[in-house]
Amino acid sequence: MPKKGGKHADMGKEMQAQCKRAKVEAACSLSVMSFESPDSLFGSLISPIKQEMFFREYWEQKPLLVQRNDPLLAAYYQSLFQLSDLKELCSQGLYYGRDINICRCVNGKKKVLNKEGKVNYMQLKKDFDQKKATIQFHQPQRFKEELWKIQEKLECYFGSLVGSNVYITPQGSQGLPPHYDDVEVFILQLEGEKHWRLYKPTVHLAREYNVESEDRIGNPTHEFILKPGDLLYFPRGTIHQADTPLGISYSTHVTISTYQNNSWGDFLLDAIPGLVFDTAKEDVALRTSIPRQLLMQVDVADSTKKLSSLLRRLADRLENTRELRSSDMKKDFIMNRLPPCLGCDPDPLTPGGKLPKIDSKIRLQFRDHAIITVEPDQENSVSIMKPPLYAGGGSAGWETHMMGTEDDTTSEEGASQRTHGLRFPLSYLDALKQIWSCSTVHVKELNLISDEEKENLALSLWTECLIEVI
Repeated sequence: MPKKGGKHADMGKEMQAQCKRAKVEAACSLSVMSFESPDSLFGSLISPIKQEMFFREYWEQKPLLVQRNDPLLAAYYQSLFQLSDLKELCSQGLYYGRDINICRCVNGKKKVLNKEGKVNYMQLKKDFDQKKATIQFHQPQRFKEELWKIQEKLECYFGSLVGSNVYITPQGSQGLPPHYDDVEVFILQLEGEKHWRLYKPTVHLAREYNVESEDRIGNPTHEFILKPGDLLYFPRGTIHQADTPLGISYSTHVTISTYQNNSWGDFLLDAIPGLVFDTAKEDVALRTSIPRQLLMQVDVADSTKKLSSLLRRLADRLENTRELRSSDMKKDFIMNRLPPCLGCDPDPLTPGGKLPKIDSKIRLQFRDHAIITVEPDQENSVSIMKPPLYAGGGSAGWETHMMGTEDDTTSEEGASQRTHGLRFPLSYLDALKQIWSCSTVHVKELNLISDEEKENLALSLWTECLIEVI
């Protein structure tokens, strides 16, 4: 471990100074989590920092520390997850590896202490107390409705999957070695205190997880203590490590993560095949043959010039393209995101009320969950999709959220069964956009040629509970 004091201690003081204003404002204007909308939820999560400032100065750029000396916020955060929850949760049938990891950082390396099969609470507590092992609880929103609501709203806000893990670390111990992640990270301190050290990235906006050795990372750029109610954000690629100080019985925090594989590079890999497919139907240059034996050559300098020319033709077409046919990224998001938290109210899940007619006024339901997509593998068609909706929780559809499966290579048939939605002719695209973008719209004003098409579209969406008649 690096010696305390010196240069990195000064930098830690600088970080504290940067957050001084946030602490003062927080004391004057108490913040609570707001679930009215995705925007209000994220705003309350990072309060008192304004969203515009966050994305201008911090997002993907540098860490943000918000310290709240506020008992009200500390008490609320504690309701998200506590050490005392583990006994009851273990009785529900948790498994090592799938639900819980037991680990400790030993000589700069992660040592996993998992047993086989089901988690026994007494054994878990023994490893925690005697071996000073950290308990890592995977995707706790499966058991905690408040966390589910937070993550579901954040998925709507970011348009990206949002996961979480809870870390419970006993005093004088550290669970993980210095490392960086491939996700944007938000830390909410729930119980106790955690001593954090952040370091300059060796890979900015990293695309993968990696452990870094102590002798390579140098001195911390930031060093501080998180207390209940505090929030820490840092970009992917930020090297970090954390331990529970001596004198603090244990620390509990939840890590909320997002934007995994959600970069411009990922989007290009997803969207370019559809653009090439569409362009090749109209541009003969993309349909001409590649040179003989090109695939067998090592030096392809002449061919790269030709390829550069074709890419420029694609770029020219892209500037005049209305729709990018994103394929796998949209499917992955819509199939794997959390459904809205509806509690025990089943009404939104079944068609009800008046049937839509030509003179009806309609409104889109689950706007934050509806996605309109034009897929490259479906000729001249547009889809409006929503994830499966569940009332009351406890459904297998979200119990494996962001945890993968035993067989991650889901078949097309399986993917189709998991995706709820409707497919229409491409001529319906403008009408679907109209419904999606307007708070309310009359059926007769939909951008379709005939009244029959307008009524059929409205009835189809009503049957899938995607719209309601006002």
